[in-house]
Amino acid sequence: MSTTETSAPPVRIRQHIAGQWRDAEQHEEVRDPYRNEVIASAPVSSLQDADDALESARKASKPMAALPGHERAKLLHRAADLVTARTEQIGRTMARETGKALRDSLVETQRAAELMHLCAEEAVRIQGEHIPMDASAIGAGKIAMMMRYPVGVVTAITPFNGPISLAAHKLGPALAAGNSLILKPSPKAPLCVHQFVETVLEAGFPAGAINTVYGDTVGPKIVSDPRVDFVSFTGSIAVGKIIRNAVGMKRVALELGGVGPTFVHHDADIAAAAKACARNGVALAGQSCISVQNVYVHKRVHDRFVELVLQEIDAIRFGDPMDMATDVGTLIDEAAAIRVERMVEEAIEAGARPLRGTRRNGAQLGATVLSQVNQNMRVVSDEIFGPAFSILPYEEIEPLFSAISESVYGLQCGIFTNSLDLALKAIRTIRTGGVIVNGTSRWRSDQMPYGGVKDSGMGREGPKFSIRDMTEERLFVLN
Repeated sequence: MSTTETSAPPVRIRQHIAGQWRDAEQHEEVRDPYRNEVIASAPVSSLQDADDALESARKASKPMAALPGHERAKLLHRAADLVTARTEQIGRTMARETGKALRDSLVETQRAAELMHLCAEEAVRIQGEHIPMDASAIGAGKIAMMMRYPVGVVTAITPFNGPISLAAHKLGPALAAGNSLILKPSPKAPLCVHQFVETVLEAGFPAGAINTVYGDTVGPKIVSDPRVDFVSFTGSIAVGKIIRNAVGMKRVALELGGVGPTFVHHDADIAAAAKACARNGVALAGQSCISVQNVYVHKRVHDRFVELVLQEIDAIRFGDPMDMATDVGTLIDEAAAIRVERMVEEAIEAGARPLRGTRRNGAQLGATVLSQVNQNMRVVSDEIFGPAFSILPYEEIEPLFSAISESVYGLQCGIFTNSLDLALKAIRTIRTGGVIVNGTSRWRSDQMPYGGVKDSGMGREGPKFSIRDMTEERLFVLN
């Protein structure tokens, strides 16, 4: 799509509740952040809509639990094939709606389809455990097993930055485990999620198994309502803490924020590390919880690393998200770009040196690379969520491992080194959800257990691991 191509009339999105499409009394505009055109009208669900969705999901939880694993797998495989067939449509919508580069939007949609296939495979591998009761005199002669059953109703709340991927990471495992769900996408990316859900529904899941509501008004209700058994949320730490305090005895999976620490040791492949850090510091306009934000580089290789990073940054193309030649599009909206711009300006006023920096144009920001920063600057200590990262030299690495472990964040970190001893020290020492060796903090494969500790969250995503969270154990003892 060229920058001069005219857009289609705005799409009016509807909720899906109890197997029916339903309009809402109120709607909000959804705008293309690059062109500032209205592309959709999103519903603002009422508390009655939420109540109906909750009742629908509760009623559907029984037929979903009764579906045998091979039937759930068949439905998920069918849904994955349908998503694959509509990759172009969903990907283009995502690029228009979020400002994400079209190339990335298409890849995200393709990966979502692959993820649904992985969920289908896990649907027939949900296992319990045999308990050896003869380990004690009172248990001898008895047979015991831990068995897994669906929790019931799952509430899934997704953000704008990976709208299809993260919807699939919640919807797929919930259905694979035999649950029903209520999905609330971000008000800033509702249309592509609507198209994704619309596509998945064509696979033929039981009525009421998949319900969608929209807008922030209904958020507290679909989290705290007693008909909900499990809450899966991806978003900010502040909202994550509110949810954690509101759920009572419900179990939750919270995937929250981070500051993307990545180490480059003196024995690393400096060229590979520089390219990876540059690309993963600005990819998706930096709007990823694990985006590279703080790069710690050994003083011995610091200058060469900086030189190579800047060469790579200068080769990255920022522009029209709908142009397949574009590497990085816009942030989600102009307000987000202004927030990042102010954080960078604040750091520069405090003494940071911009090695690369581009003026803002609406919702679009160029790459910003900072040096001479310190831990008191928000660009280092707080999640920036934009195409900006800092390079910090070091001599001793162990104190940095300790500082990261003692910080409030603990999502993922990366370390480039050819030392097995140092790699093992990193995984043993750094208190974080994952350590990626010879890769950045931003590396993720969809089948792996992904998530954080401390304020970065709890629980793990990835089909096998989400399904484990979305099922409950029941002990069976045969006397």
